[in-house]
Amino acid sequence: MNKLRIITFLSVCTLLCCPSLPVWAQNDSLFTQRVQPNISTKKIFTSAPVVPFYDTLFYIHVGIGTFSPQERALSIADKIEKVADSPNGFQVDSLSVITEGSLTYIVYRDMIIMTITEADAGSMGKTPQALSLEYQTIIRDAIVAHINDTKWLTILLRVLSVVLIVLVQYFLIIFINRLFRKISIKIEQLKGKKIKTIKFKSFVLMDEEKTTKFILFLIKILRYAIILLMLYLSIPMALSVFPATRGVAGILFGFVLSPVKSIFSSIVAFIPNLITIIVIVVVFKYLIKGVRYIAEEIDKGRLTIKGFYRDWAHPTFSIVKTLLYAFMFISIWPYIPGHDKAVFQGVSVFIGVIFTLGSTSIIGNLVSGLVLTYMRPFIIGDRIKIGDLVGNVVEKTPFVTRIRTPKNEEVTIPNSSIMTAQTFNYSQSARTYGLILHSTFTFGYDTPWRKIHEMLLEAAERTPEVQKMPKPFILQTALDDFYAEYQLNVYVVDADKSALIYSNLHQNVQDVFNENGIEITSPHFQTYTKK
Repeated sequence: MNKLRIITFLSVCTLLCCPSLPVWAQNDSLFTQRVQPNISTKKIFTSAPVVPFYDTLFYIHVGIGTFSPQERALSIADKIEKVADSPNGFQVDSLSVITEGSLTYIVYRDMIIMTITEADAGSMGKTPQALSLEYQTIIRDAIVAHINDTKWLTILLRVLSVVLIVLVQYFLIIFINRLFRKISIKIEQLKGKKIKTIKFKSFVLMDEEKTTKFILFLIKILRYAIILLMLYLSIPMALSVFPATRGVAGILFGFVLSPVKSIFSSIVAFIPNLITIIVIVVVFKYLIKGVRYIAEEIDKGRLTIKGFYRDWAHPTFSIVKTLLYAFMFISIWPYIPGHDKAVFQGVSVFIGVIFTLGSTSIIGNLVSGLVLTYMRPFIIGDRIKIGDLVGNVVEKTPFVTRIRTPKNEEVTIPNSSIMTAQTFNYSQSARTYGLILHSTFTFGYDTPWRKIHEMLLEAAERTPEVQKMPKPFILQTALDDFYAEYQLNVYVVDADKSALIYSNLHQNVQDVFNENGIEITSPHFQTYTKK
């Protein structure tokens, strides 16, 4: 203590008499603060690390006067290195803490390594004495570790450690190559037994040979990936042996560990949201199953709802299912990671623009298909007429309706076109009260109309597809200058056979009139539905 007081007194005298500080006093910026109390100690700078031996010991948070924390940290690190490299060796007992007034010093023999002020202690939330003892321990341990690290035996052991790492990696690579070679042989043996042709229904995706080659390719990629990962990890392991390269090793480890840690942390943080999503999906899954069950019961006729037709069951289920899926997606959306990111919003806007620009006709057909479903102008299998097109309905989709003509021509009609055209349904009339087929014949006035009625009714009776009840009937539609027009009307129940029925009916009319020696002057054909 007396020695420190003498040194301090001589330093003050030197400062008063000389324009510059002694060398030992210039090494620590805190000495200037002690002899120049007018310089503020409350000025706060950016924290600076004290790094004497490639590793941060502690941080300097405050500056003194014109000395920033960075300058103080560099000065302290330089002094610690000088103490560690002292020619006479480092003596642990020579590193001590001395308090003088409001300042506390960490000194080694006659060198002040650093000075701790109340501002330093306040920045750490400790007293100067407690902080100085803590820093003394840190500096002592760092110097001892550095001395041990620079011994020739330690260096030799580290070199041997690097050689051992290289040898271990070498034998591991040999082991992995042999292991994967055995796995490949085993996979070849499983071809045709466990490894079979991959099919999707009747379509062959990959046969046995291609499947085996694909699995072997994946095994090879896995082997290369494992070897590359081992080689990559061996580099920072070797670098971490030496203190000077441990920082680089940490960076290389960080390239692998940081993404893994980030992914793991994200997964752990996502678990509560994942549970919520699973609950929502399960609830909607069973809700959709319930709606499907009701739709199937209605479609099979086991459940009847007044005013709700059976053919509405599946279209209604599709609509309800779509709405439920949409509501489920809306419910899940806030729990999806990154849902509020700009990239998600950009994709949503892009999809919306594409949908808006290209969906005018699609939406029109979809709405028309929905309207046609609930208007029920026809069902699958009905014989209908749309414009000049006659045929049977073979498929109804939300966008188009497909019709097969009597000549087996399949015609696709957009639903929006059907909505704007007149639709005739022959099958519905035939099922309800019978479809009336009629043909017009002309005969001269020399033939009695009663005789003609009798022959036309006989021809209708000879036609097997014509219904006996209601009975066929005849209308006299015109009295022209040279002949009268007679219209034969018959009832049928199978609208799909209209062409065949007309053909048989006309053949029978010809036969009957030929048998009676009467000539058919000018036939004309029409079809209409009884109102």
